[in-house]
Amino acid sequence: MNKMIGVTLLAACLLGMAAPQTAEAKTVAGGYTAQVYANSLNVRNEPAKNATVVGSIKNGARVTVTDAQHGWLKVQAGNTSGWVAGYYLKKVNSTSPRSEASGTSGASNATVSSSTSASVPSRTAKATVTADSLRIRSGPGTQYKVLGSLKAKDTVALLLRQNDWARIRTTSGEIGWVAAQYIRSGATPSSTNTVSHTGNLRGKLIVIDPGHGGSDPGMLGTTYNTMEKDLNLQTALYVRDALVAKGARVEMTRTREDQKPTLARRVQMSEALRADAFVSIHYNSSPKKVSGTLTFFYSESDDLKLARAIENRLGQGIGLKSNGLSFGDYHILRENQIPASLVELGFLTNPTDESIVRKSTYQKRAAKSIADGVADYFK
Repeated sequence: MNKMIGVTLLAACLLGMAAPQTAEAKTVAGGYTAQVYANSLNVRNEPAKNATVVGSIKNGARVTVTDAQHGWLKVQAGNTSGWVAGYYLKKVNSTSPRSEASGTSGASNATVSSSTSASVPSRTAKATVTADSLRIRSGPGTQYKVLGSLKAKDTVALLLRQNDWARIRTTSGEIGWVAAQYIRSGATPSSTNTVSHTGNLRGKLIVIDPGHGGSDPGMLGTTYNTMEKDLNLQTALYVRDALVAKGARVEMTRTREDQKPTLARRVQMSEALRADAFVSIHYNSSPKKVSGTLTFFYSESDDLKLARAIENRLGQGIGLKSNGLSFGDYHILRENQIPASLVELGFLTNPTDESIVRKSTYQKRAAKSIADGVADYFK
């Protein structure tokens, strides 16, 4: 099928921000501290989305978590006590890492997930930057202030690892935090050419589209009230990282939860950049009791091969079954000149699916499969 042609130049430089991960705790012995990542988080009298709202907690506030049930966390914040959606909380380390040098901002407020901890190298190790441009931040997260930037092949001293972040010291003595996946310990500049065995994507430009955004939340989960736009963005960021690890250049149609580019603009971006492929990330809904992933294409001559490559990887097992391929008459597929696919990674109307897709482990498996599928397409 022929696609409509309409190239519009786009100049946009978007900052990356990952949606907060769910703070999970099957048993809460003695409680722990967590931080709120929502503009205003409703507190309810029971662990259910339809329960009575008894108060609210502001963004950035710290709370004490005392219990957990099915994705809901019981919290205490001042005089407010009740249940909140755990997706909007992130555990805070009880002891902050000691500063390596005076004048470092943000380190004392570091947030970590409940499943990982900070690690300090036994001796100061060297690392090499593998990204074209890497921001240095005042703390281990995209919510922290940007202090500066590094370029590919720059070397840094590795001071501390915490979750997906690394505290580093530059050759000029500046100390800050960078995304750990974009540095390689002990690497030499030539090692940045290493790519996954599934295919070399060096030289390929892939546009990743996190569906919905801004005032458009997409689907709301019927059991845990999970917001699709947040899942789309968080998963898309994992896809970006997996593709970059394979040598690809990646542009995203949005990188923040408050952004809502139009469908036309998303298509225009891929065309203006002359991208090699376009993948849109979504989570599904249905009035029927259905489960699993579904991969869409529009053009049988262009899109189908890409969609099939991605679906083949998803079908190998990520935690939910694959429902195969489907024709989709969607604007971002129909109007796109380049090979494009839209991937639905689970049904938020299915309680089991929703409980699975909320977990970062599932999102990372799905992201790796999508990246492997893209690599297979170009192989």
